[in-house]
Amino acid sequence: MKVMVVGGGGREHAIIKKLKENKSITEIYALPGNGGIAADATCVNIGAKDIDGQVEFAVNNKIDYAVVAPDDPLVLGAVDALQEAGIPCFGPDKKAAIIEGSKVFSKNLMKKYNIPTAKYEVFNDLDLALEYLDTAPIPTVIKADGLALGKGVIIAETREDAKAAVRSMMEDKIFGESGSNVVIEEFLTGPEVSVLSFTDGKTVVPMVSSMDHKRALDGDKGLNTGGMGTVAPNPYYTEKIADICMKTIFRPTVEAMNSEGRSFKGCLYFGLMLTPDGPKVIEYNCRFGDPETQVVLPLLESDLLTVMQAVTNGTLDTCEVKFKNGSAACVVMSSSGYPQAYESGFELSIDNSVADCVYVAGAKLDDNVLKTAGGRVLGVTATADTLKSALSLAYERVEKVHFDNAFYRKDIGAKALQAKEG
Repeated sequence: MKVMVVGGGGREHAIIKKLKENKSITEIYALPGNGGIAADATCVNIGAKDIDGQVEFAVNNKIDYAVVAPDDPLVLGAVDALQEAGIPCFGPDKKAAIIEGSKVFSKNLMKKYNIPTAKYEVFNDLDLALEYLDTAPIPTVIKADGLALGKGVIIAETREDAKAAVRSMMEDKIFGESGSNVVIEEFLTGPEVSVLSFTDGKTVVPMVSSMDHKRALDGDKGLNTGGMGTVAPNPYYTEKIADICMKTIFRPTVEAMNSEGRSFKGCLYFGLMLTPDGPKVIEYNCRFGDPETQVVLPLLESDLLTVMQAVTNGTLDTCEVKFKNGSAACVVMSSSGYPQAYESGFELSIDNSVADCVYVAGAKLDDNVLKTAGGRVLGVTATADTLKSALSLAYERVEKVHFDNAFYRKDIGAKALQAKEG
């Protein structure tokens, strides 16, 4: 069986490593993949947004199944195009991917179907947005409507910061057309939880919860990043809260999408805030999270391809989806200076003893030498019976990965351990 995975980051590497466990898969192609993924799949130089190229490759190479992992191709309709060409796919179609592609759509969906979320207002006029900010509660959250590489959200601590954020999005177009509409919403407080879930549009199967670490520096200081590490499960996400989320958020979201004629099949990511008033949705993503995937999939006991095919075929209710009882931890190693200016092109060495636990995000092969080629270079993951052991093992493995300019947080999972002990 030939499988094609669209994307080229650490998330895709984690998906590919998990798919490799299925012995019926004879070939995995990564489009475009990266230098590290090349150890586990055949990389093909076709970009994640080159949908015509993906379809042509899939047809010419008789691909049996495709996994579209990143947000851009999903929002652009890659699944629609591949399915039209007769290639079964994992991932939502264009109509359903709007749940991430437009924050205005997702906020209005939640309001219409009474799904708990922060209070908000939507603006497409700069002057009206600025006027609203004269009296809006502070701090506040400013969001660009469209995709912005995970960077389209600004938490403003003062009115001046809030107005500057709105101007930068609507006037300066720092996120391009994504900032033509902005959402200004209430600032929520409480522990954050990420819950990825498999859904075929009828059945919802949540995966293990996780806790991301967005800030660049120890102690949750520094700039926001794409994620410096993650742990699973999230200790704040109890069985009681999981039940509440299933009743008030997960099922209602899937049913709301069906009611809108936008049935969602794939991985639906729920970004949650556990507020004093109960769990609320911060954001939806239409795909596996990064780096959450790097801790969630290593805990999956069931065969990933079988689960994905059940999602595609609408038979998730008859498919067993089982996770291990232990914990997982992932430490992201990045280039010093990330998320701002950084140097790359340094030789990257990964000891063979830890290669299976390393998910490469930003690396290229240069004359068969693996070199760094991004801000977030890789994630080092470990699983164990306890979170403490998983963290200890992950940091041991970090010592076996080397490149000049390497930088990583030393306190991944510290808050989670504190919460468990508390």
